[in-house]
Amino acid sequence: MFAPPPIISAHVFTTLPSTLNLANSGRHSAWLADRPYHKGAIGSFLEGPAFDRHGNLYCVDIAYGRIFKIDSQGQFECFVEYDGAPNGLQIHRDGTLFITDHKKGLLTVDPNTRAISQIINKAFGEPFKGLNDLVFAKNGDLYFTDQGQSGLQDASGRVFRLKVSGELELLLQGIPSPNSLVLSTDESVLFLAVTRANAIWRIPITQNHYTTKVGVFINLSGGGGPDGLAIDAEDNLYVTQPILGCVWGFNRYGEPICRINSCTDGRMLTNLAIGGSEQTTLFITEASTGSIQCADIPYSKPILFSHL
Repeated sequence: MFAPPPIISAHVFTTLPSTLNLANSGRHSAWLADRPYHKGAIGSFLEGPAFDRHGNLYCVDIAYGRIFKIDSQGQFECFVEYDGAPNGLQIHRDGTLFITDHKKGLLTVDPNTRAISQIINKAFGEPFKGLNDLVFAKNGDLYFTDQGQSGLQDASGRVFRLKVSGELELLLQGIPSPNSLVLSTDESVLFLAVTRANAIWRIPITQNHYTTKVGVFINLSGGGGPDGLAIDAEDNLYVTQPILGCVWGFNRYGEPICRINSCTDGRMLTNLAIGGSEQTTLFITEASTGSIQCADIPYSKPILFSHL
């Protein structure tokens, strides 16, 4: 075991305004109705933060089918609203928003017209279990997770790769709740948050783009497993762990380098993205309060537009 890492306190960048908080609106949420363990009225459930080339932060509201655009001053705009359950979001080099939707599969949103298109909603003739998160490789290939309700009781989660050519590949299966995923800087390793196993898996990607010798990179503990992932230019990995209300930082060897604690009573830190004027700030979605929290990471200079 390792010594406790240094503790960093986050601070609130912005919070969903009351005009967009649907807690007391009477608005039905099918996603919440299927999840009775979310107690009380919830006005949003923020996930999937990602920056565009202009410094705007986008995130999704899985509970009510919304995509928010947040400017550098922290002002929220409801960019898109539709009948879906958007969970993950990444932005392509051409500005198109790619969405993994739990109900509808893989979607895109045109940044100019805001039109929504469905790219794919099934694999090899069968519906997805429920897509969760996604990441782009530098060549434009798209990796995404199919989580559904998989867990230790049903290790049927999957990781797919959608190649630029349009070919869909099943990269890995038999996973107990695959969640967020990121590529190492040289793209030789895919790191995967396996929530119900409370672990981060290390998935080597060979030169011919196959997987081999998949193993556990980090084992966590506590009542809630890892959720969102981000990685910087030195391959330091940042991991949100809801319930514990923190983000863990690990170096390339899996050694803890920091713990970032939520600065509010909300402990549901769901996902994170790297941004800021120097590209050295973590922006973290906290779902229970509808806030975006921030923390500086002084350990290295992160990758610019690592999602491309």
